[in-house]
Amino acid sequence: NLMLPPRVRPGGLSLDEIFTLFPNIKERLKSQGTKLSGGEQQMLAIGRILRTGAHFLLLDEPTEGLAPVIIDQIGATIRKLKQQGYTIILVEQNFRFAATVADRHYVVEQGKVIDMIENDQLDANIDKLHGYLGV
Repeated sequence: NLMLPPRVRPGGLSLDEIFTLFPNIKERLKSQGTKLSGGEQQMLAIGRILRTGAHFLLLDEPTEGLAPVIIDQIGATIRKLKQQGYTIILVEQNFRFAATVADRHYVVEQGKVIDMIENDQLDANIDKLHGYLGV
């Protein structure tokens, strides 16, 4: 499944670069995508889009239902991609995870952005955040 997306434009990652980001995928190269764990499927999905040369990623709940060790690996990959200049929009209910990778946080309620908090201002806005999160 990782071979399916072609390089649409220059800048698409090679298989070796993807395997560096996601060593688990290399180990399961001969497995069908449907036989992969939830975490491996997420890694495969991210790897496939990185093959195309896209530098703008929309990740929708990439940690949902995953083991903590896989969540950590996905977080490390997101941080590496940010350092390499990728733009990432992360839609995530796991606030603890989002706080480790985001530059800013947008609070969306009923389809509308109602607030934005810079990551370095999270501690100063903890009461407001708890109100939004229902804590």
